[in-house]
Amino acid sequence: MVSGVSEDDLEKLEMEKESKYGKHYKWIALSNTTLGALMAAMNGSILLIALPAIFRGLNINPLSAINFSLLLWLLLGYNIVTAVFTVTVGRLSDMFGRVRLYDLGFLIFTIGSIALYISSLYITGVNGALSLIVLRLLQGIGGAFLFANGTAILTDAFPHTMRGRAMGFNQIAAVGGGLLGLIVGGLLASIDWHPVFLINVPFGIIGTIWAYLKLHEIASMEKNQKFDISGNILFALGVLIILIGLTYSIVGYNGSPMGWGNPFVYGSIILGVLLLIPFAYIELKSKYPMFKLQLSKIRAFLAGNISLMLAGLARGGLQFMLIIWLDGIWIPLHGVHFIKTPFDAAIDLIPFVLGFMIFGPISGYLSDKYSARILSTAGMLIEFVGFLVLATLPADFTYVLFAVITFTLGMGQGLFAAPNTTAIMNSVPEYNRGSASGMRATFMNTSFIFSIAIFFSILILGMSINLSSAFYNNLTSVGIPANVALNVSHIPPTEALFSAFLGYNSMKILIPNSTLAALPNSTAAKVTGLSFFPHILSKPFIDGMKYVLYTGAGMALIAAIVSSLRGKRYIYGMDNK
Repeated sequence: MVSGVSEDDLEKLEMEKESKYGKHYKWIALSNTTLGALMAAMNGSILLIALPAIFRGLNINPLSAINFSLLLWLLLGYNIVTAVFTVTVGRLSDMFGRVRLYDLGFLIFTIGSIALYISSLYITGVNGALSLIVLRLLQGIGGAFLFANGTAILTDAFPHTMRGRAMGFNQIAAVGGGLLGLIVGGLLASIDWHPVFLINVPFGIIGTIWAYLKLHEIASMEKNQKFDISGNILFALGVLIILIGLTYSIVGYNGSPMGWGNPFVYGSIILGVLLLIPFAYIELKSKYPMFKLQLSKIRAFLAGNISLMLAGLARGGLQFMLIIWLDGIWIPLHGVHFIKTPFDAAIDLIPFVLGFMIFGPISGYLSDKYSARILSTAGMLIEFVGFLVLATLPADFTYVLFAVITFTLGMGQGLFAAPNTTAIMNSVPEYNRGSASGMRATFMNTSFIFSIAIFFSILILGMSINLSSAFYNNLTSVGIPANVALNVSHIPPTEALFSAFLGYNSMKILIPNSTLAALPNSTAAKVTGLSFFPHILSKPFIDGMKYVLYTGAGMALIAAIVSSLRGKRYIYGMDNK
């Protein structure tokens, strides 16, 4: 801990900054970074909710194992790139300027959005999916520049007495963008999926021009620094290989519902870990490390990031699980056509997002006065209870109960996020804020991908226990011959789940036309109708979902415990009395 200065001294420094850049500069920084957060959040949720329409539009069948890999990369490729590059970008930002690289990120992201829209118009099939994946990776690079610098720019612009509310409003934009993306994506999915990739372009153009004209470098940069090339390469390769291995762990292998027996999966994870061992050694010995390990000596920084990772593991895959539940199971059970389910799922998730939007700014405001220990810990405890209560719902639940529980989960996340982010950024020196913001973003993005991999593994394993018998019993009960029912019952749970999520009625694909033709018309219509396939999946799905929610509850509880151990409120460079 450095020798502290008084709060009066800090206020003088803030007044000098205000006189140099103008008293309104902090609001300019907030509005621009808020626009960036809105755009990045829309980009994730709009694609997630529109995936069924995109795959139908590309004319790709999810029941093919190769095509399922395309779906995974389209869904997760963006997050993998941002997770790999945010620390490197944060380090570069401390050396060359946060605003400069943030501006570049806006530009790259916007170019990627325009290219995605053009590609969606002219390329279809597998080649179309591959083109979209590559361009999403380009978007991910731009996203890494935005993620690594947005929080640092806010911390630079705002005095320590207002940072919490700034973080709270910034995160409202992120969550609001997620909600807007869900609604707009769901609406476009039922009309025309191509503009899904165009919707970000106006935000990107405005944000890029605005950032170049109005944002200033106001923080001191590290002087006479060099870039740790070997450390960056080892870290990027190690994390990338691990995340790729985790991604393919949810793809069935050699008759198993999961990919954990695949040599590529565990080989990738082992290789990635082996690459990170020399990275850690280099970082400890390097004069100019990319990963500021010495920051972990600051208790508030260490506890904040550990609790952030645990919270990310708890909630990272939750929204996707809820969308699958709604889109693939609950809404079709109520007779809604697959074309409309994305929009209905977006509307049904509004309470979940509102919980975050309401309590995010409240907790941010309170964190300027009180310790993050109280607010963030309370948020994770609320989320712990929310997970447990959600696990009591059946597959075909009463919506009012679902809305109340998901609102509570959103409230817990809102109470945790802004105070924890503010505490992390307050705890580091000014010239390390880019690195700190990059590390924080990397922990968050990596934990989200880990969460999706863990949750899917648990869900699929839970589903696989009774899925085959559910198919066999339901099919034979309506007169499907036993040999046909047995053959259909061998469908891997991953393929069954994603075909339901993407709106494919697998009964029309899996059951031979000759078998359907031999059935009474009413029976054939029932088997190939909207609700029969989701009805078969509902019991196995909820069996697996309970284990997912119990796991999320455990992660939230551990996050609450770590958060409670962060110590008293701490602001770097100030007398912390």
